[in-house]
Amino acid sequence: MAQASSPTALGRVTIAVGGQGVLYHLPLALADHLGYFRAEGLEVTVRDFSAGALALQAVQEGMADVCSGAFEHTLRQQAKGLSYRSLVVQGRAPQLALGVSMRALPGYKDLGDLAGRRVGVSSVGSSTHLAAALLLARAGIGPRDVTFVGVGSGTAAMNALRSGQVHGLCHADPIMTLLEQKADMRIVGDLRSLKAAQDILGGNLPASCLYAPQAFIQKQPAQVQALANGVVHALKWLQTAAPADLVKAVPASFLMGDRGLYLAAFGRVRETYSPNGLMPEDGAATALRVLSRAYPELADTKVELARTYTDEFVRKARQKYNV
Repeated sequence: MAQASSPTALGRVTIAVGGQGVLYHLPLALADHLGYFRAEGLEVTVRDFSAGALALQAVQEGMADVCSGAFEHTLRQQAKGLSYRSLVVQGRAPQLALGVSMRALPGYKDLGDLAGRRVGVSSVGSSTHLAAALLLARAGIGPRDVTFVGVGSGTAAMNALRSGQVHGLCHADPIMTLLEQKADMRIVGDLRSLKAAQDILGGNLPASCLYAPQAFIQKQPAQVQALANGVVHALKWLQTAAPADLVKAVPASFLMGDRGLYLAAFGRVRETYSPNGLMPEDGAATALRVLSRAYPELADTKVELARTYTDEFVRKARQKYNV
């Protein structure tokens, strides 16, 4: 019989992720590439999709066991009668920004200039879509006043803005920093710092997390514990990692050809990573309140917040890694 320390003692888990190379999912990437999952006896396969909504769909269709994506999906799924639960929180702010094309809107004055325009998001129904809707709503622009266009992530998202397919783009770093530094874009709404997110959203909004169907959590508690251990270990590593350590730890493709730019983008969002993997005290309630603004039907649904996350596995992981 295999010992718990053997590389694949706990078997294989497939994780679906929307845009693996963005900083939003960095703790997952580190846990994978630094070998932390394997050290827990777990063989992890990461399947990359162009958006979080598509990653969730992969889990629903049985193509993956677990999703790395926005916590808000657990709330929206519960409202549909489906039980998904966050296992470990990776980010405690959305890490997203909204920008406008300098070429398409050279005379841009305020968010009202986006009315009647096309705004790129990773996909309709993803966290980028929600963030764009929230930032526009603050300026009195409703979801029907713009056309949201799914543009994927990475190079596809950048090309959509540069080619004029969309006039604005809501996305994660390093994409937004790259477009801003190359003067393709002007940032007009920013949720990439703790202060900005708290000011705009009124609390800590858990963003990227690992979440899974409740049935998987009940059936595979040892695998779930290994996943939580790996991510908490990666979050601990991130607390003290030097820039040189980071660029060595991630695949070269994540750097998008510009190491300095990637590190500048990382520096901007670094504080927003969870220090310990726990759900912020006001996190689930903030997420429901914010979501209800964008999806009024949620306000009429009795969402049980306690069933959208668990800290049980993270607490054990924190003891193991002294976090």
